[in-house]
Amino acid sequence: MTQAQTQTETKLYTFDEFIEWYPIDSEVRYELYDGVIVEMPKPRGKHSKLTGSLGGKLLTVIDKMGKTDIWFIPRESIVRPLRDKSGYEPDIIVLDEDTIGAETRWESESVIEKATSVKLIVEVVSTNWQDDYHDKRRDYEIMGIPEFWIVDYAAWGGREFIGYPKQSTVFVYQLVDGEYVKTTFRGNDVIVSPTFPDFNLTAQQVFDLAVKPGTAEA
Repeated sequence: MTQAQTQTETKLYTFDEFIEWYPIDSEVRYELYDGVIVEMPKPRGKHSKLTGSLGGKLLTVIDKMGKTDIWFIPRESIVRPLRDKSGYEPDIIVLDEDTIGAETRWESESVIEKATSVKLIVEVVSTNWQDDYHDKRRDYEIMGIPEFWIVDYAAWGGREFIGYPKQSTVFVYQLVDGEYVKTTFRGNDVIVSPTFPDFNLTAQQVFDLAVKPGTAEA
């Protein structure tokens, strides 16, 4: 039984209690779902490689856009949605230096509470795919995150989302009039990002980041 499971048997946590509980310098990631602290699978192997490589590609695009001094990808952060008993640590989050000063908890706790601080959130899907497709998509939309990607490179998601036979898929969600509009990319489809117009990789090139060195160029 994990420490997180032991902790959650006796009470439900608010976001603030979760942050206070979170072990300092923990090598394990935790997230909060409706008051329950959940130990997250540690990114390993292909998942870890794709996440790191995709972050690097985004940084290259940020440089091409002349935004290097303004937009950045932190090593870690925790997003607080509007619901008090949830908190998520995105695989990739692009933050805005111009607006992050309004975040009163950023410097001391790496907590993001305002959608205006965020340019993009990316979740790379693993076995707990329901979290990305349901909880996080809903909460990022309600919070007002302007752009959200789901990268399902191993086709973990349900048939409702990625079809049958299941296909590796990238979903780009753009906030329009307070609601997400979804665009689907597979195979040789070039990913179209409203925030990163210079991002010119295909969906397959993104998936290849998990397994092949030097196959994709932004």
